[in-house]
This record gives sequence, structure tokens and C-alpha cells, in this order.
Amino acid sequence: MILELADIRIQPGKQQEFDAAIQRGVEQIISKATGFAGYKVHRGIESPERYVLTILWQTLENHTVDFRESPAFTDWRALVGPFFAVAPTVEHFTLLTESH
Repeated sequence: MILELADIRIQPGKQQEFDAAIQRGVEQIISKATGFAGYKVHRGIESPERYVLTILWQTLENHTVDFRESPAFTDWRALVGPFFAVAPTVEHFTLLTESH
């Protein structure tokens, strides 16, 4: 299982619109992608224009190839991209340890 972490900064004053757009985008576009295994969206408290989107993928390639090179990625960016203040920082992680 691979964790994608996207650090997203949006334009000030656009939180309410972005909240709806990101939820719709993940549920209607990304969730249908090969290897998608779940997601979480967190909104910043001290920095309300900052969001952290985490998505679980079965493999790294499910994100970097299957999704990123598909028309669905273009649809995703068309929906959420207009809100970005800067390009998101995206990194991938593997699980080291966790609590239950």
C-alpha cells in the first residue's frame, strides 16, 4: 500500500468553494481509478488556505502511471486546479509502523 500526500495551498477566501470541489473530485473522479484504496482531506487550522490530501493506492504506478497519465487526471485538475495558489507538493510514502 502506498500513501500519496499532497500539500495543497489555495487562494485566500476560496475555502468553501474548494471544499466542495475537492470532495467532488475525489469521490467522482479519483475514487474510480485503478488501485484507489481510500482518502482523507484535512484543512489547516492555523493556515486555512492549506489542505493535506492523502490517498491510498495499491501500487505507486496506480497513481503515477494509471491515474496521472489518464484523462481522469486532466478532469481532476480542471476541477481543483483553478483554486491553487501554487502547484501542490506531492510525495509518496510506505508504511513503517502504526498503532491500533
